[in-house]
Amino acid sequence: MSLTPKLIATDLDGTLLRTDGTVSERSRTALSDVRSRGIPVVPVTGRGPRLLDLVRRDMGRQGLAVLAQGGYVVDLATGEELSVSSLPSAVAAKAVELIEDAVGGLIIAVEEVGDLTGPLRLQNGFDWPFPDPAVLLHRAEVLRGDALKVFVRSPSHDQDSLLALALDVLPPDLVEVTHAGLGFIEICPPGVTKATGLAVAAARHGVTADGVLCFGDMPNDLPMFAWAGHSVAVASAHPVVLAAADSVTLSNDEDGVAAYLEALFG
Repeated sequence: MSLTPKLIATDLDGTLLRTDGTVSERSRTALSDVRSRGIPVVPVTGRGPRLLDLVRRDMGRQGLAVLAQGGYVVDLATGEELSVSSLPSAVAAKAVELIEDAVGGLIIAVEEVGDLTGPLRLQNGFDWPFPDPAVLLHRAEVLRGDALKVFVRSPSHDQDSLLALALDVLPPDLVEVTHAGLGFIEICPPGVTKATGLAVAAARHGVTADGVLCFGDMPNDLPMFAWAGHSVAVASAHPVVLAAADSVTLSNDEDGVAAYLEALFG
């Protein structure tokens, strides 16, 4: 960027965090330096509100955070919810049905919006990668109630091919669909992306898109890349993200976010 950014936004898993799930001291120091300059740092993650304590572990208890692919914006210090999005159960069921018509049987999980502290509802056989509280249920019991997000695994398709097929069969105004590199795709409320959630956080800080510098690594970061003034992919990012980025830094295991910020503010 030719000008100093007014807000830094970063994805967490696969971008700021190393492969072992840690934030290095180098990265913590770099973010602390940014904050000391009066520049807000906003994590923008696919993690849902049930992982809020994990976000606070990685980012501290200050500032705003965008969770759930943009569907949940919260103040990390006070717990104030700035935005909570909702996907009606009938719409979610229709989206799942359309994808299944194209690819065959799916395994699903639901993050319910009516109880953001309750357990995730996982269909038997869904391998969940995070330490959220969760309950295993039969399929008919999983997809009930409005959702913050719906997670979809396919026994026969990897995440990239499943996403491509879903984008092909789903009407563009029905839902948003993406993936975060975790082996499944995510169905979100229509019009809800990391970009829309980040816009809420940026507006609270009085910052417009052109003043935002963002970091990411997976297809769920693409809307944020398109919205922000400058986008940076870590070298370990998905090929489509590398192609969309304005700049590329070192990999997440090489503290690419920190390296870029050190060079920018050095």
